Parts: sequence; structure tokens; C-alpha cells
Amino acid sequence: MGVAGEKFQLGTVGALSLSVVSSVSIVICNKALMSSLGFNFATTLTSWHLLVTFCSLHVALCMKLFEHKPFDARTVMGFGVLNGISIGLLNLSLGFNSVGFYQMTKLAIIPCTVILETLFFRKKFSRNIKLSLSVLLVGVGVATVTDLQLNTVGSVLSLLAIITTCIAQIMTNTIQKKFKVSSTQLLYQSCPYQALTLFLIGPFLDGFLTNQNVFAFDYTTQVLFFIVLSCLISVSVNFSTFLVIGKTSPVTYQVLGHLKTCLVLTFGYVLLHDPFSWRNILGILIAVIGMVLYSYFCTRETQQKPAEVSPQVIQGESNPLISDSLSAAENGGSAPDDEPLKVPMWSSKYSKA
Repeated sequence: MGVAGEKFQLGTVGALSLSVVSSVSIVICNKALMSSLGFNFATTLTSWHLLVTFCSLHVALCMKLFEHKPFDARTVMGFGVLNGISIGLLNLSLGFNSVGFYQMTKLAIIPCTVILETLFFRKKFSRNIKLSLSVLLVGVGVATVTDLQLNTVGSVLSLLAIITTCIAQIMTNTIQKKFKVSSTQLLYQSCPYQALTLFLIGPFLDGFLTNQNVFAFDYTTQVLFFIVLSCLISVSVNFSTFLVIGKTSPVTYQVLGHLKTCLVLTFGYVLLHDPFSWRNILGILIAVIGMVLYSYFCTRETQQKPAEVSPQVIQGESNPLISDSLSAAENGGSAPDDEPLKVPMWSSKYSKA
């Protein structure tokens, strides 16, 4: 393995580890904030997360820890607003559906992403990859899905949440490749639009779902402590999300997300003494098998690719959780001029300049 491959592997492992640790930490923190202290304003809290993330990145920019790289303003605005809307729709989906149906909504994001990338990006997923993803989804479903109560409004909201989330995550990967920006640069420029979108709709959405006013809540010292802690952890969560999707793919990020779900269930049982059944254990074991198979098949298929195929195309088609390939764009370098960029057929914003 070359020096570049070793650096990429280390960077990818670091990004994945940071994503897992920060996501599990913020779930535990928010669970204490919402379940124990009664602060159930999830959308408004997310807007504060994004605001703190933007302020942190602005400080980092002033310290010259990364370079500001402006690009197409309409693309950034549309991307930021779409991300904010997808978060709001996921929260609405949870509010209108049972927990079991909401978990099914999250499970549907992977197959939807695969379908969209296949149709609009002409990416190919092998039978082994599809099989491993199926095993993973079955495992997570067994571990998390309990009741499945359906209703028309909730189903429509879930469908919209799935579509917007898939498109937003695909755009996260595509924008970084097209405009040759890092995850930090993209997050810095899109954060204000995401935060503003959620800040405007958050109080109304949370009030509708909880019948409470976020501005009339009793902010005790303990509540403020957990809010601040949650916002600080969110900086790591938001940064690692963009980093992982940029270095791997939207599908790999969703696989990682289900790993986090399994870890949250386990930590909830160990630390918070949440109810835990043999069904949970069986589902987690099946899900882990699916994750191992996914990583194995992706690694094997990547190694079997001809040497002349560009790393960017390899990464887009099958990304292991730990990959040995590195695209020049992700390292801040320039992609070959003669290499055409695969762009979605559904958006003129991503047409070749």
C-alpha cells in the first residue's frame, strides 16, 4: 500500500470513528435532555446545533485552520435548505407515526439511495453488495422495529423524508467532487442556511408536536448544561457526517448509521438500563454480520478493479468501510482534466461547466 493509500485509510478510519463516538455520545446526551429533563424540542435544538457548528468553523477559519472556498451560491443555498427540510420531515414523520414505522422509514433510506444512484448516476451495485445490505437491514429491523401502525399523513411524510434525505446525502458527496471542496468548506458554507431553515420552522414544528412553547420552557441550570453539551458534541457530529460521506459514499454512511443504532441500543442497556430482549440481541448480531459482509465485499471488489480505473469511480461504485483508495479531489488536489464527472440527470446545477 502506498503512502497516499495509508494516509487515506487512516483518515477514513478516523472519520468513521469520530462519527460513531460523537453520534452515540449525542444520542445519550439528548436522551437525558429529553427523557429526563423534558426538553422535547428536537428541531429547535438541531438549529442551535448548526448555529454552534457554524460559529466553531468560523473561529477555525479565523485561525486559518482551513481555507474558505466560495462556489455556486445557489447550489449552497439549495443544499442547505434541503438538508434543513429533510431534518424537519424526519421529525414530523416521528411525530405522526409509531416508533416502529419511523424505524422502517430510516431503514428505507439505504434501498432508496441505491435506487437513486443506480437510476441517475448509473452506479452499479453487485449482487453481493445488495445481499449484504439486505442482511444488515433485516438485522436492524429485527432489533428496532416493533409495531407498524400506518396512517396516510404519516406515510406521506415518511416518503418525503426518505426522498429528501437521500437526495441531500447524495448531494453532499456530489458537491464535494464537482466543486473540489472539502467537507469542512461545504459544511461552513451550508450551515447558515440549514440553521436558518430549522430556526424558522423549529418553534412552530416543535410546538405542533409537543403542545409546548420552546421560549416558555423552564431553563434550569441542568437543562442549560445539557443543551450546551449537546451543541458542543454536535460540532463533531456535523463535521464527521460530511467527512464520512465525502470520503466514502451515502450508502456507506447509512451502513455506519445502523452500526450507531446497534451501539446506542447496547449502551442504552449497559449505561441507562433500558429494556433489552433476545430479539434485540439477535437483530444486532444479524446486523453486524451484514456490516462485515458489506465491508468485505466492497474491499474485495475495489481490489479487483483494473488499475487504470480512476479511484473516484471506484469509490462511487463500491466503498468499503475501510478503503485503500484515494481520490485526488478528496486530498485537495485536482482531478484529471480528461475525467468526466458523473452527474445526476435530474439537476442542471451539476452539469459539466
